[in-house]
Amino acid sequence: MPNYKRPRVPGATIFFTVALRERGDDLLVREIDRLRDAVRKTRAERPFRIDAWVVLPDHLHAVWTLPEGEADFSTRWRLIKARFSRGLPRGPRRPSDLARNERAIWQRRFWEHHVRGAADLAACKRYCHLNPVRHGLAETPEAWPFSTVHREIRHGRWP
Repeated sequence: MPNYKRPRVPGATIFFTVALRERGDDLLVREIDRLRDAVRKTRAERPFRIDAWVVLPDHLHAVWTLPEGEADFSTRWRLIKARFSRGLPRGPRRPSDLARNERAIWQRRFWEHHVRGAADLAACKRYCHLNPVRHGLAETPEAWPFSTVHREIRHGRWP
């Protein structure tokens, strides 16, 4: 079994990509309220700042800043994924899913990148906000409803 080593930097700002197991599904936008509730509950227990977030049908991108002194983003993602998955029908399960009692909805891993400075943060946020356009889901970032770009517009920070 692989031994993933993730950086543990307290108070870090981190860019994430998290995907469903079945690419091509629209579960995340179909169940957007369930996802929002999972994030809300997790943030109440284990706070983090959302710098950017975009939810696409089968994956999402997010930029978080952890509180000073905290570095555990993996537990936060585990809680969000588990809360989202509860009550949903199980996906097609492999023997390893059964052994771990997983619902087979999410890819097991996620991709993360620790943000290095203001220019990198701006690039990560822009990547989030432009992603629906890149995937052909919207003609402009503002046209995609599941994005923090709307918050950026309200505060005069977009484009």
